[in-house]
Amino acid sequence: QVQLVESGGGLVQPGGSLRLSCAASGFTFSSYLMKWYRQAPGKERELVASITRFGSTNYANSVKGRFTISRDNAKNTVYLQMNSLKPEDTSVFYCNAVRIVNGVVRDDYWGQGTQVTVSS
Repeated sequence: QVQLVESGGGLVQPGGSLRLSCAASGFTFSSYLMKWYRQAPGKERELVASITRFGSTNYANSVKGRFTISRDNAKNTVYLQMNSLKPEDTSVFYCNAVRIVNGVVRDDYWGQGTQVTVSS
């Protein structure tokens, strides 16, 4: 059974930091492209960061220099370190696992989300 379980969300003051974790099970984690998305109330889901099987990363412009995505294939876990948090970062953060074969998405798994609230 495939599972992606996010943790680490919560309430933090502006300028603070949080580290999100996403623990994966039920599939070959090391073969998957891993992503973090977020969705704020009334807004569309937005891609925040991604990390390939080989460790190459990409970030949304809005989080570059503040967020860092990483993965530990031995622990089947992907992380999102978030620093210098702003009120506009307030969202539900979702973990996503994608397996692409010959340019076609074969598997696409989602976690249940974790709430991040940035407020004083």
